[in-house]
Amino acid sequence: MGRKSENTFREIHRYLGFFLAGIMAVYAISGIVLTFRNTDYMKSDVQVSTTLEPNLNEETLGTALRKRAFKVDKTEGDLLYFSGGTYNQKTGEASYTEKRLPKILDNMNKLHKMHSGHPLFWLGIFFGVALLFFAVSAFFMFRPKAPIYKNGLYFAAAGFVLTVILLFV
Repeated sequence: MGRKSENTFREIHRYLGFFLAGIMAVYAISGIVLTFRNTDYMKSDVQVSTTLEPNLNEETLGTALRKRAFKVDKTEGDLLYFSGGTYNQKTGEASYTEKRLPKILDNMNKLHKMHSGHPLFWLGIFFGVALLFFAVSAFFMFRPKAPIYKNGLYFAAAGFVLTVILLFV
């Protein structure tokens, strides 16, 4: 591998890095916030009122409200009481309190967790391919006989081994 190809990889790596800096910041912030998704950290109460199909049972009500481990606490006439809200079986009216992140963080998290049905799924694919390029191109930026290349291999191996160990812990 010659000096010209090393410089080509450096240039692509550099400009792609500048281009992706904003996307990386969004993914980094949302990744940190997602770490606390099982807590109420940074969330606030939001009152939700919606109309569902009438006569839903406990299981279908939990599914319709998108609540995991849903449980009806008590029933009084047509009114079902559950944690943080009520559902009227006769009218289908549901009113409940939900914990939500601020809109910008919620949208960042949705971007981070997107799937192939999301309108911006191509962004996730592009970002993943670009990060893979970063990982691989770093090894083409230096001559294999250079000391920095050898040290880079040690660091890459250490990062790989640490990740594999943490996956099994």
